[in-house]
Amino acid sequence: MAEITAALVKELREKSGAGMMDCKKALAESGGDMDAAVDWLRTKGLAAAQKKSSRVAAEGLVGVESRGNEAVVVEVNSETDFVARNDQFQEFVSAVADITLANKGDLEAVAKADYPGTGRSVADELTNRIATIGENMNLRRAAYLSVPKGVVASYIHNQVADGLGKIGVLVALESDGDADKLNEFGRQVAMHVAAAAPQALDVASLDPAVVEKEREVLAGQARESGKPENIIEKMVEGRIRKFYEESVLLQQVWVLDGESRVEDVVKALAKDLGTDVKLAGFVRYQLGEGIEKREDDFAAEVAAAAGR
Repeated sequence: MAEITAALVKELREKSGAGMMDCKKALAESGGDMDAAVDWLRTKGLAAAQKKSSRVAAEGLVGVESRGNEAVVVEVNSETDFVARNDQFQEFVSAVADITLANKGDLEAVAKADYPGTGRSVADELTNRIATIGENMNLRRAAYLSVPKGVVASYIHNQVADGLGKIGVLVALESDGDADKLNEFGRQVAMHVAAAAPQALDVASLDPAVVEKEREVLAGQARESGKPENIIEKMVEGRIRKFYEESVLLQQVWVLDGESRVEDVVKALAKDLGTDVKLAGFVRYQLGEGIEKREDDFAAEVAAAAGR
């Protein structure tokens, strides 16, 4: 019997796409024979994950997990919403969110961390579930927020289970004020962020390239009016202020009253609590944003399968 080395396990993982522990067991069962081990994995339905990995996974769930002055948001993708509604998938996302909080948002550390009750790492458990469920899945991204004092509040939009949904938001409030009031307000701000989708916390945090591009577009629009350059410059500055009001969280109109600015609402809370309150940061994850979804022509697909 060949020695079951780490290199042999790695080779089998690359061939089969199965998890490390499953590969180790397959090699043990097959006496170290690589081809026999692949066959063993295939019979167990564990060698299919690799083929599934090329399929687009743009559905799934966003999960949040918070603990006092720190919190995380994660996105785990699947191919279909049907799987996202599966209890096993939801349990996996919740567990990953908890592990991600323990690792302060470090996805590389999360992938290597132990998955509870399995003897497998998170990465291997994901591979195992791909083979079991029959869809490609992906631990796509994670973000961590913390403050030295205060709270990190969270909100889930379109919630399907506790802490799981289609949009996840974290809001960090730095203050030594009453934690319950801070959490209540933080959740309101998180709801605002979910609805208004700001690009940045403040003007200084905006990507300069985005601002410059906006200036170019606005200048081009203004020149279409035939106005002289000195007037165009004033028009652009006015429209840039409007852009800031739409894109910057602290300058946005508060969705709960449709009148106040967010920065003014924060100041009002500070006055009520009798202490400083700083809106220190936010994260907004919307499921599938930025993923190019494949649009299939079903009729064409059927015709192709029929050889037409």
